[in-house]
Amino acid sequence: MRFNSMEVELIREQVKWLVSLSMWVSLQEVLQDGDQVGKLFALVCNPHVPSAWHDTEILLRRIVDPMCHAVALCCYIAVAVIHFVLPQLRDLVGNMVTTLCVCLAVGQVADTVRIFTEFTSPRVYLLADAILYASLLGAFFWLNSAGYYIWKTFRSRNVFLRITDGRKYCYYSMYVWSCTVGMTLFAVFAHLTLDSDDNTMAIADKNTPQNPEGAIGWLGVAVFFTPIAFTVLINIYFYASTVNIIKRMSTYGRIHHKMKYSFVTFGKLFLVMALGWVFLLLAWTPQSGLYYSYMVSNALQGPLVLYICVCSQKRVKFLLRKACCYDKCCCICCRPKENEVPEWGEESMAMNTR
Repeated sequence: MRFNSMEVELIREQVKWLVSLSMWVSLQEVLQDGDQVGKLFALVCNPHVPSAWHDTEILLRRIVDPMCHAVALCCYIAVAVIHFVLPQLRDLVGNMVTTLCVCLAVGQVADTVRIFTEFTSPRVYLLADAILYASLLGAFFWLNSAGYYIWKTFRSRNVFLRITDGRKYCYYSMYVWSCTVGMTLFAVFAHLTLDSDDNTMAIADKNTPQNPEGAIGWLGVAVFFTPIAFTVLINIYFYASTVNIIKRMSTYGRIHHKMKYSFVTFGKLFLVMALGWVFLLLAWTPQSGLYYSYMVSNALQGPLVLYICVCSQKRVKFLLRKACCYDKCCCICCRPKENEVPEWGEESMAMNTR
């Protein structure tokens, strides 16, 4: 179709007024034997760009994974609150479990910040990365402290020591937090000063969602995870040695009976946390399947910790029913059972907890 000059100008004005930024106008002269014959008018639209939210990988990383983190966070907070509120559970092992779950909960929050990489700057991502690894390191140090305390109690001939649980908790806190803060500062210093750009970009590629710009490099991660590897090896020794001690014991009293339940809890927590740490290591690889396996393990870790520390222990369930429920509770499954009795002679301690 041919237009004269006046029609072309009118079309230009109409197009400028009608079309938006998503369209553009092209006017091209048509030449025939070197003479201008007319002009062609074309209205071209941008191609349709599919939404990223229809991609399965984006849905898993941006929606499913944060939801799993939220579930795990609720489980950790529930375990920490139960062991902190109930006075019968505020012994040394209970306080260690509470602090361990708080560390894991902080790690879940930091890991959630790491998921939404497009909304964060490299500095924010570096801070979230450091908090995640530091909280995970602190959780493993607390687990190592619990294993050492249980191993030492079974190994000691005199369990009636002249030191309170509060003072022992302070001593273990000094060990855990000093090691955690020291290793965190050293790891961040190593990343900022000693880690090369090549090593940093090896795991911090802007094009990969799990390794964005600002992530801690291999050297800093090695500083964080080398102590965790040592605590895993030491906990294996504590577990094997304690099993041999229990097998050799013919009789044991009330404190050893209580420590036996704490030892079972320690073994289960150690297995769950060690497997979660291994899947976190595998998530650094470029294969998406291994990252999805880490998502599944992280989603299961929180409910498993809740089951190990609360749901699978008759003592904790008994104390919860005495503290929160009553005979005419609307929830039938939460009503105290007639033949249900506490363990370790805690009838007098649980009388006034209703």
